[in-house]
Amino acid sequence: MQISKRERNILMLAAVVAVLFVTTKGWPAVMSMYAERQGNIESVEMDIAREQRLIENTESWRERRIEVESQIAELNNETFSGETIPIVEANIQRALSLQAREAGITVSSTRLADRMVTDDWLLIRQEMSFRTSDQANMVRFLESLENSAPRLRVTALNVSRSRNQYSGAITVVGFARSEGLVAEVASNR
Repeated sequence: MQISKRERNILMLAAVVAVLFVTTKGWPAVMSMYAERQGNIESVEMDIAREQRLIENTESWRERRIEVESQIAELNNETFSGETIPIVEANIQRALSLQAREAGITVSSTRLADRMVTDDWLLIRQEMSFRTSDQANMVRFLESLENSAPRLRVTALNVSRSRNQYSGAITVVGFARSEGLVAEVASNR
């Protein structure tokens, strides 16, 4: 079978139209599919790299978690607790008096505790007057306050000596979480 000149021209025109169609519609479609595939490959490679970094950092995150948990436990050991603010104040006063008695310090008087509430914290300041006949008792007392749990921090210490006796006043502060504490009327007294 022979193709006539007219049929050949129609076939050539169809081939040109097909080539034009492929170049205007087909090639861009193929290129967009290729670009999309490249984008997917890059996304998967980034996900793999991120997962590998997370796997590599797992141990450091575990160490950080353990460190934070130990800091929280230490903080809980250093703070006072109680259901109401007066109970927390009484706990601080009792701890201060006990530390003084164990160190051989005689408690002359204690003042009412001052409190200050900020954010979720309650700071309670307690002042106590004391006397002792031996300065070593004061050193033991200060050491016991430094090592106390919950922690009492000394903010002021005044000591005077008359004859064979030392007398003075000490101010300590203790902390408690104010969250969940029942307050009487106002947060500050």
